Amino acid sequence: MTQRRRIPRLIGSLLLVASAGVACGEASADTRTAAAEPEVRPLGRIVPVPASVAPGGEPYTLTRATRIGVDGTSPEPRAVGRYLAGLLRPATGFPLPVVDEAAAPGGIRLRLSPDDTALGDEGYRLTSGPDGVTLTAHEPAGLFRGVQTLRQQLPSAVERTTRQAGPWKIAGGTVTDSPRYAYRGAMLDVSRHFFTVDEVKRYIDQLALYKINTLHLHLSDDQGWRIAVDSWPRLTAHGGSTAVGGGPGGFYTKDQYEEIVRYAASRYQEVVPEIDMPGHTNAALASYAELNCDGVAPPLYTGIKVGFSSLCATKPVTYDFVDDVIREIAALTPGRYIHIGGDEARSTSHADYVAFMDRVQPIVARHGKTVIGWHQLTGATPAPGALVQYWGLDRTPAAEKDRVAEAARGGTGLILSPADRTYLDIKYTHDTPLGLTWAGTVEVQRSYDWDPATYLQGVPETAVRGVEAPLWTETLATPADLDVMAFPRLPGIAELGWSPASTHDWDTYKLRLAEQAPRFDALGIAYHRSPQVPWPAQ
Repeated sequence: MTQRRRIPRLIGSLLLVASAGVACGEASADTRTAAAEPEVRPLGRIVPVPASVAPGGEPYTLTRATRIGVDGTSPEPRAVGRYLAGLLRPATGFPLPVVDEAAAPGGIRLRLSPDDTALGDEGYRLTSGPDGVTLTAHEPAGLFRGVQTLRQQLPSAVERTTRQAGPWKIAGGTVTDSPRYAYRGAMLDVSRHFFTVDEVKRYIDQLALYKINTLHLHLSDDQGWRIAVDSWPRLTAHGGSTAVGGGPGGFYTKDQYEEIVRYAASRYQEVVPEIDMPGHTNAALASYAELNCDGVAPPLYTGIKVGFSSLCATKPVTYDFVDDVIREIAALTPGRYIHIGGDEARSTSHADYVAFMDRVQPIVARHGKTVIGWHQLTGATPAPGALVQYWGLDRTPAAEKDRVAEAARGGTGLILSPADRTYLDIKYTHDTPLGLTWAGTVEVQRSYDWDPATYLQGVPETAVRGVEAPLWTETLATPADLDVMAFPRLPGIAELGWSPASTHDWDTYKLRLAEQAPRFDALGIAYHRSPQVPWPAQ
């Protein structure tokens, strides 16, 4: 990480002083609010909180003369520079030309440093002072993550699409930062309700702000099949024709899916496509009768029950189907993983489930990808290198948790997505208009206040590869619905994935989160004003 001092407790103290009148702990009955946004945001007072901050000196001020200088040794820094300029130009009104680094004295410089190996793949160092800002990284992804810190250090009005007054100042000092976990994900369910390419891109941009690096797309379920498969065209023509509640459905052509993948890559996010099986497959079963054990296609399904559908594990055609689907999706997906689901297969016998997974996992490997499955995959034998995604609850039976822990001790990596902590579609309270309550309710503090390293007893810390925040869409049909359920919980889960464990503190975090409100407003994010957070007055 770094030898510089860690800052969150100090930041918390400063925030508590600066926000006089803000309550600590639960704030459900407190009407006091966070302090107004400062002209110069103290260095490191952002989300996720950086690993190390050394504040000092006068701030840097963006002006009409500012240039963005980029390292000319590879094309990636120039692309990140163009991205940064595109973020800053609308609100500042400044031209912000992207030029070679030598042509940007006194500007913002983006620099790759092959010798800075301690920064890792996504770490960065941001140095700011009156004479300029320098952003240094070992890899291009680090430059991109550092840009998110730079933009959060600027006033929130910088996010607006029309010209704002400024001034545009970045506090002086040095941030040295790198992530706690390599896997920091968010899942979007486009099967229960379909979301267009542009709507997915909007979510990708929101994820980028909080340094999330993985977009898990849930592309198939009982209610809809959302990705074109040339060898099985009725999957989309019929299986993709509806949604929960009987809406019109939809699907991505291969070109559209590749457009999403490219856009995510431009934000240094890896797309993980999921085809859930052997359960959650009614859309496929309705499309092709031969995938059913009785040879009879069921009707399309538009409800929200689970556990009633299953591919026929004893039919050879099932594995022809799986091979075709995995082959075609793998060819479109440059990332490492394909998610094969595996949860809630209640209509599949245990023996058939094990036999199915024993045949399907090698298919994924044959097409050059690594398996991810929901944690029920540990009821079979996870393939070497496979990751399992744990979505259990505090009340999940101990035997099920022990089985996951045993797999982790045996070398299987874990992605942690406990439903009663990270599921963004679960209601905040019983009065929340959207969402479900099968996992209870999840307020903002509960979603933030846990440690991935110690969450599952018996799991070695080295087995935890990261965290993911799933957003299921049984009750969510519009981007505004996604916004109000993801925000403000998503930034906290992102911080769990990025920031060191030593920085974890609800009382300081809730103040930094409250200060995100003007940024949410500027970005048009319709967030939930949880009473646990001391939001600025509206």
